[in-house]
Amino acid sequence: MSAESRAAEPARRVPLAVLDLVPIAEGSNAGEALHRSIDLARRAEAFGYARYWLAEHHLNPGVAGAAPHTFLGILAASTERIRVGTAATILGNYEPLQVAEAFGTVAALWPGRVDLGLGRSGLPPAKADGGAAAGPSAVPAAPPLPAVPVAPETAAEPAPPAPNEVIDGLVIPPQRPFRFDRARFALQARLLGRTVGDADRFADDVDALRDFFAGPVRFADDSRPDGVAVQAQPATGTPVELWVHGSSAGESARLAGRLGLRFGANYHVAPSGVLAAVAEYRAHFRPSPELERPHTIVSVDVVVAETDGEAQRLARGYAEWVLSIREGQGAVPYPSPERATPDAELSSIELDAVQDRLDTRFVGSAASVVAQLETLQRATGADELLVTTITHDHEARVASYRLLAEAWNDVAAPVEGEDRGAERAESELAGATVGA
Repeated sequence: MSAESRAAEPARRVPLAVLDLVPIAEGSNAGEALHRSIDLARRAEAFGYARYWLAEHHLNPGVAGAAPHTFLGILAASTERIRVGTAATILGNYEPLQVAEAFGTVAALWPGRVDLGLGRSGLPPAKADGGAAAGPSAVPAAPPLPAVPVAPETAAEPAPPAPNEVIDGLVIPPQRPFRFDRARFALQARLLGRTVGDADRFADDVDALRDFFAGPVRFADDSRPDGVAVQAQPATGTPVELWVHGSSAGESARLAGRLGLRFGANYHVAPSGVLAAVAEYRAHFRPSPELERPHTIVSVDVVVAETDGEAQRLARGYAEWVLSIREGQGAVPYPSPERATPDAELSSIELDAVQDRLDTRFVGSAASVVAQLETLQRATGADELLVTTITHDHEARVASYRLLAEAWNDVAAPVEGEDRGAERAESELAGATVGA
């Protein structure tokens, strides 16, 4: 089917889900951020979102989402119907048994509502030329992800950035070079117990995790001919929906396809690779007991307000926030619109490092953002869309999700005081799922 014929088709309303980093607003603290996420989860359920997923980020001054496995049960207990999960659990930060036990606990208490998204981020193998020391305790100085060119420390004349492509109406930017604080990434790897080459164990760890949920598992043992059988209670036999997330046409996409698992593609983190990632996943897909056909969710940054102008005002500060991540210092507390550094005051090198994220963030009124989401869904063939919204003001963030949900399903929800609005929306949308 040609791009022209696809563009002429009416948009298919796929379910919307929420991705929460648990951002800390400037002038606030981690405790307030966590309480605000609990409130947002409740309201997202009332608005009809299908899922509420937590990201995993460590050592970020402006992000409180460092322990998603702990917070997951609190969100499940604070809501009634919405599915809760992670996008993604960085599997190399844990042993598979620990992940199975943590998610099995939540799923045993709230069956049928738990999603486990798995990410591959890890340390690459030691270089043959000795660039990284070998051995189980060795940690390289440079992080392995994201796989983009790193800007030189000094550059007299930076090369002009490559232009964006537009494929089937969707902006696909080139990869952007940016610097890393190598010492900081090496320290984080050491604190999390990462070892050189652990990224290569991802497929084995996914298999082990699936075995623990299926259980019991029998391990070989030299002292016992029949090995040792164990059960990872409360994970054994507990229904948990598994996803694999990836940012490129790499091993994660291929593994998700080979295992017949659901796949998440990251347009909001690595927009340059989203089309290649979903294509690679579908090319390698094999039906499984979990899934008969490929199933994808695509993430996107969104800010919605009553008008385009107000949305643009609320979106201020995003460039410096992304820059703080890409320079390696960790996300800073999200600035207020009044205190945010104007994009024009960033250097050309700084702006170039985040331009792909600015060009692919959907900001505007509900009508304009819905049109962009329709394009994203059509171009990627996504079965669901995963929306992440960060603003300094919590109520503005809640309103963004509400306005989007209303417009996506053309639901006229009440707009009176937000404190009562969520309660009334819950009664009117009970049992509904956005886009279902």
